[in-house]
Amino acid sequence: MVVTAAACFVVNAGVSRVVLRAGVDPATLTTLRVTGAVLVLAAWAAALRPQSLRPPRGQKLLLVAVMGVIGVAGLQWTYFVAIDRLPVGLALLLEYTAPVLVAVYARVVRHEDVRPRAWAALGLSLLGLALVAQVWRGLSVDGLGIAGGLGAAVCFATYFLLGESGVSEEEPLTVVLWSFVVAAVAMNLVSPVTRLDPQLLGADTSLLGTLSGWSAPVWALLAWVVALGTVAPFALELFALRVLPATVVVMVATLEPVGVTVLGWAWFEESLGPVQLLGAAAVVTGIGLAQTARRQPVSEPPPLT
Repeated sequence: MVVTAAACFVVNAGVSRVVLRAGVDPATLTTLRVTGAVLVLAAWAAALRPQSLRPPRGQKLLLVAVMGVIGVAGLQWTYFVAIDRLPVGLALLLEYTAPVLVAVYARVVRHEDVRPRAWAALGLSLLGLALVAQVWRGLSVDGLGIAGGLGAAVCFATYFLLGESGVSEEEPLTVVLWSFVVAAVAMNLVSPVTRLDPQLLGADTSLLGTLSGWSAPVWALLAWVVALGTVAPFALELFALRVLPATVVVMVATLEPVGVTVLGWAWFEESLGPVQLLGAAAVVTGIGLAQTARRQPVSEPPPLT
């Protein structure tokens, strides 16, 4: 289930790029994604888990609200900026350095007893990103895209840390539903769904890259982003959490940056040279080391990309 969810997220990166290049800006796409997901999740909860329609209370409500603003809205927005302006593989590698940030935060700020591999994880990730971006050539990649990818990593790390603060003790569907509700409210204040041009919604757009000979309606691609790029993988991961520890779910989910790198090559003809592939491997290795660096087991909600 987790592998299938990762595959859905991988394909969603490509579909989202097509939508962005069709003329939907990152903020509006974020609003459409989280608002559409709220409608589907609320219907799911009403049909199968009515208790999830009751919001958390007290401190947990505050944590869910922060998760909604930073871990859902902030993460999605920065993620869309990154995949619009960077090779999709690099965008996901930047975002998935979040576990490295969490391990370093645990050691430096919380003074936890962290295994030495955390520093190896940090070093490998930084080296790998430098190789992928080829910094010796003057960092020719898009600066705003890099900022978006790093912002996504910070939002993702915040999401993990909020999960450890007690949010994940709630029923998973409750956490996801209400964090998306908060995200939808916040994003509709920033970039309401009414900003979307109705004519664009009904237009056809090229699928780009190796699929440039094909086209699809923008509304159908947006439906994909909501249904198969958001709700379906979240549902799979929620069900997987019933039989797997959250740390295992997150570890398997790190297949996403690898898969998106392959997708970027196969779909958008984004070639990575041998040095960049070596860098990507270093980043993924660093992510894996970071996930096992903390000595005490942690409780994390499922990924949100």
